[in-house]
Amino acid sequence: MPGEDGITSEIFMSLVEILPKYTTAIYNGCLRSGTFPMRWKKAKILPVTKLGEESRDEVSKFHPVSLLDTGGKVLEKVLINRINYHVFSQGFMNKNQYGFTPQKGTIDAAMAVKTFVKEGPVAGEVIVLVSLNIRGAFDAAWWPGILKELRACGCSKNLYELTKSYFSQCTATLSTNSFRLEKEISRGLAAAQASRIYSTIRCSI
Repeated sequence: MPGEDGITSEIFMSLVEILPKYTTAIYNGCLRSGTFPMRWKKAKILPVTKLGEESRDEVSKFHPVSLLDTGGKVLEKVLINRINYHVFSQGFMNKNQYGFTPQKGTIDAAMAVKTFVKEGPVAGEVIVLVSLNIRGAFDAAWWPGILKELRACGCSKNLYELTKSYFSQCTATLSTNSFRLEKEISRGLAAAQASRIYSTIRCSI
């Protein structure tokens, strides 16, 4: 679904096909200047009722979906790909990191644990497994910490500045038939994919 501008991915792709040089110039300009356009940092919040909880009166029955403009999603993807390239090419990513890693997933993580548990007793070792599930971890992602880690891993200045711009003055808007509420966000998932950037940087050092 589109963000506040109402431009769907199909419309955006048509624009790219009609004006390829113009759209490419926009994104190259954003990369060179390290600027994430303000218009693309406005999220439209769509409350979706959780399945089976339609009759409840509590606010928790809703699952908020954040909708962003397609143009901003494309720039986010460009930013994430550039950061990932730097992280992997410089060997910062830990080999035991499975989330947000190309060609790795939860199955690979489960198989690694299975192998470790299977081989331990054979070697006379005692195996202890501790599993943690931290609720809302990405919602509390601390943006200054992410920027600090970007600088520490030697990320290029333009990517650092683009990420810094990406994290600044983000807003989320919730609208209904009777009211409209807009709030500035200063941490967590204000902008789509913030969690992915956070995970990439935190797990790479």
